[in-house]
Amino acid sequence: MCLFDPDMMNQLWSVFLKFIALLAKTVNQNGFVRLRISMFVSMVKGLLSHGLFIGLTLWFCGCYTVPETGRSSLTMVSEDQLASAAATQFEQIKLQTPVSKNPDYNERVQQVGARIAKVAEDDIPNANWEFVVFEDDDQINAFAMPGGKVAVYTGLLKVTKTDDELAIVMGHEIAHVAARHSNERFSQELIKSGLINVGAIALSGSGLSSIEGELLLAAVGAGAELGVILPFSRKHESEADHIGLLYAASAGYDPHAAITFWERMEELEQEGERPPEFISTHPAGKTRIRRLWTKMPEAMEIYRNL
Repeated sequence: MCLFDPDMMNQLWSVFLKFIALLAKTVNQNGFVRLRISMFVSMVKGLLSHGLFIGLTLWFCGCYTVPETGRSSLTMVSEDQLASAAATQFEQIKLQTPVSKNPDYNERVQQVGARIAKVAEDDIPNANWEFVVFEDDDQINAFAMPGGKVAVYTGLLKVTKTDDELAIVMGHEIAHVAARHSNERFSQELIKSGLINVGAIALSGSGLSSIEGELLLAAVGAGAELGVILPFSRKHESEADHIGLLYAASAGYDPHAAITFWERMEELEQEGERPPEFISTHPAGKTRIRRLWTKMPEAMEIYRNL
């Protein structure tokens, strides 16, 4: 048994309290009324009883210690299941997206990917590594999936000027896999669904109209999204930056390339070319660069001592 990230528990508790506060609110004459004390107490009892069940489930379910950072994270799904699903999805992506035949691009990605995979093998045992270059110059992006499926788009290869910079990005994506961020995100979604189900059960005997109940459930859903899911996505990005920086350094790539790469991405953002998926979930460029500088001494010590 182990405890997962206390930040997540605090945020979930905050969402829970906000939901209770919403239940107690007085609203206008367009259908909402002040809740009777007895009705409110019964709903809170329902939330607490079903919430206790969810809490005990979380306590006894899987917990994972993230490599390099030591953070405890909640992982409710088997990694083998995720890897199998990822392999199937990756094959579908390959059917839908043209695979690059550029020999230089493929050689770069294969060589850099193999070196990063080598240093990450203890953190991702039994991975079935596959590195694919997709032909899409508009996509300045890469991704890695559970089980070792890694994709790099030609748009990114045009932006990364050196193998050191490519290693920073691929190290970052592989770090997501090592840290089991997909598993944690999926687990958070399960918890969010559980919170909404608990709210539905509690509201079923509350006497509120269906419209009132739907509005309250929508509110708690939005609270979970903004209070837990999106912030954790940004947290995952920062954690992957840290781990990926160490992977790149351990594989013999200059960690300072992280700074030059993200400075270039900042320039692209100012020119209006930053990929939209970075806007809401990824740390801003300046924030990212500042955090990377704080991790640089640790990475440089590894790099110098190879």
